[in-house]
Amino acid sequence: MGFGHNFAGSAISSPEEPVPCLPADRERLVEVSVPHRKTGHYRRPPERPFTAEERNQVTVLFGGFTWKHERFIEAILRASGYRCQMLPTPNVESFTFGREFGNNGQCNPTYFTIGNLIKFLRSLEDQGFSRHEIEEKYIFFTAGSCGPCRFGMYESEYRLALQNAGYERFRIVLYQAEQAIKAAADNPGLKFTLDFNLGALNMLNLGDVLNDLSYRIRPFEAVPGSTDRAIEEVVDRLSHFLETRRRFELLERTPRWLAAPLRRTPKLTSFLNATGKILDHLYSAEFVGQMREARRCLGEVEVDHTRVKPVVKIVGEFWAQLTEGDGNFNMFSFLESEGAQVHVDSIGGWISYLLRQSRISMEEKKGLDDPYPEARWWEPRKRLANLWKYRRKWSLLRLSEVLWSYLYARTSRHLGGITPRLLSQRELARLAHPFYHSQARGGEGHLEVGKNVYYTTRGLCHMVLALKPFGCMPSSQSDGVQSAVVNRFPEMIFLPVETSGEGEINAHSRVQMALGEARVKARAEFDTALASTGKLLAEIKDYALRHPSLRSPFYPIPRRHGIIGPAANFVLHVANLMDGRTELARLPGER
Repeated sequence: MGFGHNFAGSAISSPEEPVPCLPADRERLVEVSVPHRKTGHYRRPPERPFTAEERNQVTVLFGGFTWKHERFIEAILRASGYRCQMLPTPNVESFTFGREFGNNGQCNPTYFTIGNLIKFLRSLEDQGFSRHEIEEKYIFFTAGSCGPCRFGMYESEYRLALQNAGYERFRIVLYQAEQAIKAAADNPGLKFTLDFNLGALNMLNLGDVLNDLSYRIRPFEAVPGSTDRAIEEVVDRLSHFLETRRRFELLERTPRWLAAPLRRTPKLTSFLNATGKILDHLYSAEFVGQMREARRCLGEVEVDHTRVKPVVKIVGEFWAQLTEGDGNFNMFSFLESEGAQVHVDSIGGWISYLLRQSRISMEEKKGLDDPYPEARWWEPRKRLANLWKYRRKWSLLRLSEVLWSYLYARTSRHLGGITPRLLSQRELARLAHPFYHSQARGGEGHLEVGKNVYYTTRGLCHMVLALKPFGCMPSSQSDGVQSAVVNRFPEMIFLPVETSGEGEINAHSRVQMALGEARVKARAEFDTALASTGKLLAEIKDYALRHPSLRSPFYPIPRRHGIIGPAANFVLHVANLMDGRTELARLPGER
């Protein structure tokens, strides 16, 4: 007897009996009043597009970066003809709104970001706007992605939370690297033009370098608050320049006798115009002059490099290591209040990682998407077509990596030269690979492990602090690997901290304990360096007072092998100056 005969009336048949046909089963279900419904693939609900005609009436909302980056984003959007407004820095109340209206178990940045948006929309209602007016006059502009971590679901979670909060028709516009600017439907309202693209490139580089400079200068400032005032003045000046700079148009800058024939050759004109825009955005004398003026303004901040500060390098998940508010327990300001010097990470480093991963992934898949996969050795034309497609894409990615690193280094050089260049992604992958496979995707991938090893073994920090959202899957994997890394490098001081909307006191307490060890390490390093000079600290300070360039934030202090702290390297350098073994270095811009 077959297994199916054990159940009366069951649809399970014995192996010897034929499986009942599907149409017959459907008829039987209809007889017992069970209706049959057609099924189909899921389709994303259509969203109202943001059209070009709405640009003068609709305000683009954005947020999630540092205030320096956001000021430059605002300038680029306004220069492109859009109305825009920065959202406030997310706080714990924003997190509460996100938890109330969003799904359970979401990533920390999701709650803070969408909660901050809903909080802002509620404030508009308090000002007298109706929900219909808000849905018509505002849109939210944010980054999008695919998996494998929960970042790929942010868009749908944002829409669900907005729907639960009563803003069913509120529009979200996504920026995705592989799809330029898009929304759920065709979206002519936001155009990814060459001017916008180049402006965004300048925005990222300027924001990264100035953000890094603020944390490198502020711990040593002689006058409290002088760094913040200078940074704010510089950001104001540069954002005004990015917004009001005259855009390059070939036909407007050529004489009449040349403009007429150019109009008759649109393809050549388009190519020359694009080339001119690239050179103007990146190399114009006006832009370089603005960066040098910013350097001059920041150079007026007087510093005291003899202050002993443990250097703390920040790594971790992209959003948590970048935000400057409650989203990461205000960790940067807390570290500075505890006497540390913070080395923040850059958006540029993350972009370098994405570019390299795309190239390496393409190398691993070579041949899978050839136009002629079955080409034989006697078909040279097809084989060359396959090779050309691969080499063209590979070369473009490699060129993008080189240009991105070069342009970041160029911005750093014009703004004082004390911020480091972007790290070699190849070197980070090499250092991380024995512990974490460099092709394992998700979140920061191998970067957390690679940076921890790099900054510790190169003597660039006393402590590494990894910030990540509570329950972040990729960062949890990195934390598991870091235990093996710490065992391999016992001199390493590494602390992972998970951020959320609560638990700030506990997180600060853990950081204080690890920072105490780093502080002892920095003090011992400084005392050893000072003792080796045979001079008193008062003599070092007196010599620095008599030489103004030594009190400049942009003075290039030589680094000694194995010496991490700026103060220890500074006293060794000044001692050599006092003994006549070296000469004062020139400041940037001096001849």
